[in-house]
Amino acid sequence: MSSVLRERQGSLLLVTLNRPEALNALDAQMHDELSDAWHEASDPQVRAVVLTGAGRGFCAGADLNARPAPEVMGHRTMRHTLNAHTLSMAALDKPVIAAVNGAAAGAGLSLACAADIRIASSNAKFVPAFVDIGLVPDAGGSWFITRLLGYSRAFAWLASNRRLSAEEALEWGLVSEVLPPEHLLGHALALAEQLASKPGLAVGLTKRLLAQAARNSLAEQLEAEVTLQHLAILDPDRERARAAMLEKLGRR
Repeated sequence: MSSVLRERQGSLLLVTLNRPEALNALDAQMHDELSDAWHEASDPQVRAVVLTGAGRGFCAGADLNARPAPEVMGHRTMRHTLNAHTLSMAALDKPVIAAVNGAAAGAGLSLACAADIRIASSNAKFVPAFVDIGLVPDAGGSWFITRLLGYSRAFAWLASNRRLSAEEALEWGLVSEVLPPEHLLGHALALAEQLASKPGLAVGLTKRLLAQAARNSLAEQLEAEVTLQHLAILDPDRERARAAMLEKLGRR
């Protein structure tokens, strides 16, 4: 049975972590299949990605019951699995929406935070988990959570391992919306479709531009805007969108 399901819906790719009996904890098979999912997501025909979990959980992090082979333990595991997933998501020139349907813990929390947009079911829980098993945040959790929450709140949360409800996550700005469980996936797909339908390269280039803003000076960011705006202008879809907008304005 596939531990990661991939479903094309027009220009959308729905990626579902599919080990519901283990709250979608990450094991070796899931790492391999998730890598395949990011490869498919890089297809130019895919304009947006939705990531969610099957069953009651989004992702419980690394599977503590799975015993990896000696050659994949330690640093190699992190660099070639967890870190590779995070870097693949960041490199996609299209939005990734995490539809957090249940518990997101440990590396599963990091995976959700690596998405561009997070929306949550009212059943969702956000649990750092790392410190209570004697570990530090990984899979990019320290990077994303600090930027999402600010240093003080990020440290207090990660060091305490406090379980955060969906409503608290909304209040903190960790997620942008909370929905009833039965509406979560449909809303995530509708949001992805809305973003996928935007003309030209604008959405993907905006993602790239905002990622650069985290490390650029003002002068460097202004130059990045010039460079990426040039790419946006050259795309044929942009000219069609501009013409359509002018025609609409002319009818008013």
